[in-house]
Amino acid sequence: MITDEYINIPIPRQKRIALIAHDNKKDDLLEWVNDNISTLRKHFLCGTGTTARIIAEKTELPVKAYNSGPLGGDQQIGSRIVEGGIDIVIFFWDPLEAQPHDPDVKALLRIAAVYDIPIANNRATADFILSSPLMDCSYDRKIINFNKHMMDRVKNF
Repeated sequence: MITDEYINIPIPRQKRIALIAHDNKKDDLLEWVNDNISTLRKHFLCGTGTTARIIAEKTELPVKAYNSGPLGGDQQIGSRIVEGGIDIVIFFWDPLEAQPHDPDVKALLRIAAVYDIPIANNRATADFILSSPLMDCSYDRKIINFNKHMMDRVKNF
């Protein structure tokens, strides 16, 4: 309803998971995928450019590939979140290496927060997300009702 503070958006039982890794973290992500392959087989996977290709080739899992991160792949993942096409992001990023597309990464992290998307930026967080009992059921995430937020701002102006 337009006056509710939050809108419930369901995350289905079969999750749509984005897999992303900076260059220095691609091997770590591949190892994590191999360690969790039986769980990941139950879900739809996508990823940015080289990461998606490497995972698909080395694991034989189907992974839909978007552009490489520096060529707009992070923004493509962000747009899929907005459209409701991604439920979880596993992003092994390299905090010690400057990235030419840092603004795109920040935008992706922001949009994941706005749309209440679980996002893992390291192995430990990815392990916690994947081992959660919520992975085996649907889940209602709550996003801020921006229509109500804007109506309230207009009233208080």
